[in-house]
Amino acid sequence: MNQPASFPHYLQKRLPAIESALERVLPPPQAPPALLHQAMRYSVFAGGKRVRPALLLLAGETFGADASTLGEPAAALELIHTFSLIHDDLPALDDDDLRRGRPTLHKQYDEALAILAGDALLDLGLEVLARFPVDLAAERRLRNVVVVAQAVGSHGMIGGQVADLEAERTWPDDPAATLASIHQRKTGALLRAALVAGGVCAGAGEPELALLERLGDQVGMLFQIRDDILDIEGTSESLGKTAGKDQAADKLTYPRVYGLDGARQRLLETSLAAREAAARLPGGGTAFLSLVDFLVQRQS
Repeated sequence: MNQPASFPHYLQKRLPAIESALERVLPPPQAPPALLHQAMRYSVFAGGKRVRPALLLLAGETFGADASTLGEPAAALELIHTFSLIHDDLPALDDDDLRRGRPTLHKQYDEALAILAGDALLDLGLEVLARFPVDLAAERRLRNVVVVAQAVGSHGMIGGQVADLEAERTWPDDPAATLASIHQRKTGALLRAALVAGGVCAGAGEPELALLERLGDQVGMLFQIRDDILDIEGTSESLGKTAGKDQAADKLTYPRVYGLDGARQRLLETSLAAREAAARLPGGGTAFLSLVDFLVQRQS
């Protein structure tokens, strides 16, 4: 593939295909049970940057896959990401009323339906990965199911969420190490899985997949550090979610551990490591280098 010069341009170019794929894989709003399907669609189509599906597409194309074959696997990543947002917003976890500029699902409907809609999105996402791309060898589709399921499970995102809750209750002995461990799982695991799954779809070899994993780790940390900074500097309007919640809850965050200036320094250091990994990708990783800048500078 000819690497696009700008990740935001690539994201904008691929957005219609991502939205179309989401429409294909989600049940119609009136299909029984209609209320559940409407709730699922409410959260999926509430907006969002679609970074994870775009990462799968970009990694796949970088290693030679045809983008037209990757729509459903890309959509699967967004379904699973949306599941995580729905559950993260629940009263038992972050207890948020706003997501992507709209009432959170448990506020728009109710808590029970939000739990079930999140469950259904996770299940559907894994099903889609098992079935698509239809021409991909079955063992590669199976590998993607395993990669993403591990990213979500007790050693990945869900385990990171539990560790985050524990850190709220008891300040850890080594807060910096605990913070890094939490977000390698809670935030980084699914971003890393999106890149690896794209490489798997393209038939990338083990060294290439390892490089995508390394880049995914750095991308995940960039995403989280910037998120923590925006919790302080951003507004609810610009973020599409409640600003200042982490600070008010005294959560374990990069600004709390390192100070705001220290968090900015960590953001810079992580961006340099990410750029080093991106530069080793085919074509010099031009779009991935732009991705690093996008994550460092994003305002929402």
